[in-house]
Amino acid sequence: MNRDQVKGRVEQAKGKVKEVAGRSTDNHSLAAEGRVQKGAGKLQGDYGDAKERVKDALDRRH
Repeated sequence: MNRDQVKGRVEQAKGKVKEVAGRSTDNHSLAAEGRVQKGAGKLQGDYGDAKERVKDALDRRH
């Protein structure tokens, strides 16, 4: 697991917490911020996954 995968998963979790807190307190701004943060974390995690797949493919070639 690389740094981007870990950071992405952490951002997803933080975003989910904000989203739930925003919905619980009827704070639409906080809920929206959480959704955005969760999405950004997913993108970073996916980027890390892609990097890992490329690294694994290159390792198998050598």
